[in-house]
Amino acid sequence: MAANTQAQLRQGRRKRLIQENLTAYAFLFPAGLIIFTFGLFPVMFAFFVSLHQWRRFPDQYIGLGNYTEALGSAAYVAFFWVGLAALGAGLFLLWRLAQTAFAQKQFNRLLYLIPGVVNAGAVLVFVRWFALLLPVVLNIPQRIRGQAQVEGIFIRELVASFQVPEVVDAANMMLVVLIAAIIISIIAVRVLRSEENSALLLRATGVFFGLGVGYLLLQMTGDTISSAVEAARAAGTELPLWSQIVLISAGAGLLGAAYWLWTRGVKSFDDRRFLLLVLAGITLAVGGYILIGELPRLLSSADSDMLGSFAITVLYAILAVPFQLAIGLGLAYLLFQNLKGKTFFRMIFFLPYIMPFIATSVVFTLLFSHRQDSIVNHVIGAVGIAPQKWLLEPTPIGKLIFGAGLPDFLNGPSLALLVIIIYTIWTYAGYDAVVFLAGLGNISPELYEAARIDGANGWQIFRRITLPLLSPTTFFLSLIAVIGTFQAFTQLWMMRNPASNRTTDTLSIYIFRQITDASPNYGYGSALAFVLFGVILVLTIIQNRAAQRRVFYG
Repeated sequence: MAANTQAQLRQGRRKRLIQENLTAYAFLFPAGLIIFTFGLFPVMFAFFVSLHQWRRFPDQYIGLGNYTEALGSAAYVAFFWVGLAALGAGLFLLWRLAQTAFAQKQFNRLLYLIPGVVNAGAVLVFVRWFALLLPVVLNIPQRIRGQAQVEGIFIRELVASFQVPEVVDAANMMLVVLIAAIIISIIAVRVLRSEENSALLLRATGVFFGLGVGYLLLQMTGDTISSAVEAARAAGTELPLWSQIVLISAGAGLLGAAYWLWTRGVKSFDDRRFLLLVLAGITLAVGGYILIGELPRLLSSADSDMLGSFAITVLYAILAVPFQLAIGLGLAYLLFQNLKGKTFFRMIFFLPYIMPFIATSVVFTLLFSHRQDSIVNHVIGAVGIAPQKWLLEPTPIGKLIFGAGLPDFLNGPSLALLVIIIYTIWTYAGYDAVVFLAGLGNISPELYEAARIDGANGWQIFRRITLPLLSPTTFFLSLIAVIGTFQAFTQLWMMRNPASNRTTDTLSIYIFRQITDASPNYGYGSALAFVLFGVILVLTIIQNRAAQRRVFYG
């Protein structure tokens, strides 16, 4: 009787657990559907478009063609390392799973790899089926062109899209693998009965999904490289892409090793060890620099307009971000003192940030008008400076001030871009000041009082107390400022002028022009968008890495 009661209790507990899980997934499904529809799917679709010749309608698959058009042969290096990174992520997850299983002596965890590989295969075959179906569906307007526009023609063509032989074969494979994945996952959950069923299944699926994505990316990169090498040989030239990839990868590895040796040497208290590690790091850094010297050759065939727009983007960020952070910090430090009307000044400084970009951009365009009677020209005329063309001036400010005496890289931005930089600083400095004020409010007054008792002056207090304790706020603002400047569009588009000779066209403007010109190239524009995404991602990783030792959280 007692055994039957315990069995009933276990069965009731299992039913209740299943019901709770199903209820939770039912509540999470709408949110997951929204995230997939408006978050993940647009990104995947944009990557899909970037692999095709895609103008107004989808055309042939060209692999990395759009990326090589933008970055030249450097695109092969980038995708080679992205594929290796995906493989590395899968292997790392596999190592963590095995490490946990051996550490806890729960070897049944490794059995979750069986449903994991089938689940990952189901995801990949679904993506394959969808990638084959999507161009057929999107090509419906082309197929019905010239036909009689009768009722139901679109629905008929939509149904016919699912009956294309290639799509049908992919759908059959997808259904087989999907059913197998569901059955094997249910069996694994029922047999293994772990408290972490969902987490272990997800990890195992992530292992093989990362390995699969890495393999596919490397295969796509290898096939594209082989085609490019064969085309070069047929034309009677040589294209040593594999050797260049190896050299650049080795150079990057040497630079990474040099950085590691340098950090180890700096931490060493032994003078001999310090000297040896630093010399070894310098030697490896020189070797890495020499090997990475192949990179300019790979970029020689890149889109010069894209590279120019990227250089303008970098210059725009370098000049805008530090000044807006410095001015914001200065304003916050002043407003943090015991001043009358602090609330009013906070509102005034924050006002440019909440004003519509279009309205304030038009106002700045009028202020910096090229007419001699514009407000800014009147102001500089009062100090003896000749009227300027401002947003119509493509000449760098270095040439305007010093003539042709400076090297090109020291001439700085064009006068038109400088006006937009001033606008950006004016817009975001108030926002930075408000956030800095919140950070200043979290610093304990007792620290300032103790420093004054010890005889510290104002600068020492600011340097040794305020700045270190504001480092989390500074890191946050610098991170979003860098991302914002690389993504900036509205103010640049509103204030740009054809007379500035595209010296204000950042990469985001160049991408927009690619997809809105008279002959739009959606595939190339999507590839450029992923290039910009990659740059922002790398910068974000670098900033997070640098913040690990320099940000003090108290």
